[in-house]
Amino acid sequence: MKVKNANGVTGCLITVWAGPEQKDYTLKFRVYEKDHTFTDYDIVHNDLSVTIDDEDAAFYILEDGRAVLDHSPETLGIKA
Repeated sequence: MKVKNANGVTGCLITVWAGPEQKDYTLKFRVYEKDHTFTDYDIVHNDLSVTIDDEDAAFYILEDGRAVLDHSPETLGIKA
């Protein structure tokens, strides 16, 4: 086993879709290297602190009461 401290590492939370109708998903933490290769880490940490640094991110409360984090309304082409 190799261990590397993750404190201060910048990466992206990515959605990995699965299932017969692409309705099931998991989240992974993707870390890019300078040569554009990347590693996708399974997230098993139960209370990881994350700060969003993405001007294209927006929170939505949907009509069914679900709280969702997605791209901005402008990117999605919707009126909020």
